[in-house]
Amino acid sequence: MNSVAEVKQERFSLLLLEPGEIYFEDYSAIYYPAGLADVKKKQKGRLKLCSKSLIFDPHESACPILKLNFRDVRSIQKTTEKLLLRVDAKGGVMSVSALQVIEMKENNVIGPYVFKKVDRDYFFSLTYVNLQDVLPHVQQVHKATTLNVVDQMAMISSIVRARQAMVSFNASWLESLYEKISVEMTGERVTPLVANPGRIVVTTANLYFQPFNKQPDVILKISLASIERVVKRRYLLRQVGIEIFYAEGKSLLLVFALPSDREYFYNQLLLLPDVHLQDTGQENMTLRWQNGTITNYDYLMYLNSMADRSVNDLTQYPVFPWIIADYTSPELDLEKESTFRDLSKPIGALTEERLARYQKRYAEMTEPKFLYGSHYSTPGYVLFYLVRTVPEHVLCLHSGKFDHADRMFNSISDTWENCLGGNADVKELIPEFFCSPGDFLLNKLDLDLGIRQDRTKVHNVQLPPWAKDPEDMTKKFREALECPFVSARIHHWIDLIFGYKQRGREAIKANNLFYHLTYEGAVDLDRIKDPAEKAALEAQILEFGQTPKQLFTQPHPQRKTTNESLAAMETSAELPEKDLENIKSWCQLKNLKKSCSLKVHREALTDVGFSKDSQWIFSVSQDSCLKMSSAKDLQLNRSVSFSGLALSSCVVMPDSKTLLIGSWDNNIYIYSVEYGRVLDSLVGHDDAVTSVCWKNGLMLTSSWDSSVKVWDYTPESGGKKGPPPSQRAELEHETGVNCLDFDPGSMQAVAGMADGSLILWSINDQMIIGQHSIHSDGGIKAVRFSPDGQTVLSVGADQYMKVLDVKTGTEVYSKQFKEGLRCLAWNNEVVLAGGESGNLHVWDMVNVESLASLRGHQGPITCLAVSPDGNYVVTGSEDKSLTLWAVE
Repeated sequence: MNSVAEVKQERFSLLLLEPGEIYFEDYSAIYYPAGLADVKKKQKGRLKLCSKSLIFDPHESACPILKLNFRDVRSIQKTTEKLLLRVDAKGGVMSVSALQVIEMKENNVIGPYVFKKVDRDYFFSLTYVNLQDVLPHVQQVHKATTLNVVDQMAMISSIVRARQAMVSFNASWLESLYEKISVEMTGERVTPLVANPGRIVVTTANLYFQPFNKQPDVILKISLASIERVVKRRYLLRQVGIEIFYAEGKSLLLVFALPSDREYFYNQLLLLPDVHLQDTGQENMTLRWQNGTITNYDYLMYLNSMADRSVNDLTQYPVFPWIIADYTSPELDLEKESTFRDLSKPIGALTEERLARYQKRYAEMTEPKFLYGSHYSTPGYVLFYLVRTVPEHVLCLHSGKFDHADRMFNSISDTWENCLGGNADVKELIPEFFCSPGDFLLNKLDLDLGIRQDRTKVHNVQLPPWAKDPEDMTKKFREALECPFVSARIHHWIDLIFGYKQRGREAIKANNLFYHLTYEGAVDLDRIKDPAEKAALEAQILEFGQTPKQLFTQPHPQRKTTNESLAAMETSAELPEKDLENIKSWCQLKNLKKSCSLKVHREALTDVGFSKDSQWIFSVSQDSCLKMSSAKDLQLNRSVSFSGLALSSCVVMPDSKTLLIGSWDNNIYIYSVEYGRVLDSLVGHDDAVTSVCWKNGLMLTSSWDSSVKVWDYTPESGGKKGPPPSQRAELEHETGVNCLDFDPGSMQAVAGMADGSLILWSINDQMIIGQHSIHSDGGIKAVRFSPDGQTVLSVGADQYMKVLDVKTGTEVYSKQFKEGLRCLAWNNEVVLAGGESGNLHVWDMVNVESLASLRGHQGPITCLAVSPDGNYVVTGSEDKSLTLWAVE
């Protein structure tokens, strides 16, 4: 991953400025360290004008960079005329009278700044420009810093606007005469601790960022064709950022003045024909993670990204959990529970004694209350971990100093213990702990980080006894993150950081409440007119950190384990007498070919099914007929007419000798295939029967009369008339029921409603256990439990396929198609869905990706079935035809 920017070869960088300081311009200049008394002693370099300081960067790396903060400067003026004769300069020499100078990077060594409080004059001459043209600008910026905060900010803003208006885009960067500018705006490029203003230009071929200053990076150019993703980002709690991901994992974070500016840029960028964003399958990630096809690490990185966290923004750096609690054992045992941290609790609540102190203070506090005054992720905490690889960022954040040697990141074990018991230390980890080679633990730059009280020099981070070296440690951190124990519990931590326990009552109950300014929506910076108040709030946000954007308002689903999935499949009764091998055979459906198609009904088909031996296909239709056709060539073998109304459903019983037929005449018919006659019928509902389901001795029926009925029914063999179904329960709803399914393992039923809601029932308790409005525009057309009973898949006329986690009620997957969907079949690996345009969609639901979209009918596919042997699929349509599909 691209982390905080690496140390650059150029000595000067924007990190030498104070946070929020603006770099205006630089000039070729000469500095006279001995004053004008000895002008032969001089240093050539660049003089840089910034909003809060003057910086001189000598060409000779042995000489330190000099920084004169304007708050330490008494006066800036041109020297007396008689001294000009002794200096080869255009327009004279500038004298800066200052109380202090800051020296940085002498001999190009990164280390604490040297603050020299000496009252003296500093002399500079300019090489290529006339001092008379530059001096007024320098004096103007210096004057601004002598004003009160409000007037100072107003004056600096006025200077910034005026200077930016004079800078136009350098058209010489365009690749050809045919490259035309499409969008030109002002914004900031954000890198860790730096927001550099400039001109953002999008042409027909490239995106350019041209800084208003002459920063070493000059102009950044990104080919539109290389852009892979464009993600809207929050910045300082405002929706004004966009992160653009392009070739080789690089990214560019841009920030605009207003949310409307961001929206305009985003929309215009996506309209350009050369921008072809990758289908990253981001909407699939939760289901893919639940299925085990992506790692915990990748899923946490995804959640961080969705919650607006980026490696380009230290106030919102990706956050990861402490996983391991054992830093003393010689070997790390990932089979032992005590090895791990309790992921259901925030760091601040892991020890009862410290939590009690927080709770006592909370009880005595006035509103707005909080438990933790510090946060689990702040710029300071991120740089605490990364001080050895990005020391300049640390010096920038801490005003040119490293922290006290004993407070630095010296030991993994000590840091963990402090997070457990420290009065105000509740920090979590960063992604680098889980990525090889772990260089952030080594002092490869040989930085002078100080001497501890025990007289030891701060050097490399001390590792746990079970880690041989940094690479081994990060490898074991990653193994712990991916191990079964953590996989089964990481959803609890997700609830705390990104989910329903992040804020409100659930956060209070979970002891997970932070300072109010860390939460999105706590303050609207756009409504604050006082510049000083706004700057103070931004500084607080920078210091306190930002809680991630809340992604989930329901409990996050648990990750499935391989053993659990196999056990659930083995006990599944979704298809009677279908064993594990038959379930696995569905993977063959990835290669389907249309075999034949015939019109066997006079009206639209409503349901189809196969016999146990896969030799016969049963179909029912709105023409009130049941048809029995050969699975080899669809040749009609039998036609039976029932009532004068449409038939809605057809269930083939395990022995294939009995069918359950639902009808619009409110009846359910029990038909003997062996004897070719109706064995029994019962009035099931007060309106048309819409669906019939039978599993493990229970029959469920649904109707437009708003009810689902549960019946005990076991057919007798030999064609004899068995006992009639006896009603066990009636489940009432507010609207008509279009479809249903039943999971015998959990004794739960799901009903797909005409109003688009999905209702889960406990059959034993006859109670609703979940109600979710997840579809619209025509309601739900088909629902199915997964073979393990943990999720429910639904499709609707609103063009969506959705997957709901049964236990938590969380929508783990949502996919919009280009057409409404009418029917589906699902095993553990593959979903088949029939579309309104006549297409058969084949989806891999483990990797959550499309396998095929096959043209099958002239009208909507209304029903489909898979043969028990997995070799055939049959689809029925409103065009009155059956289509047989064979596995190639």
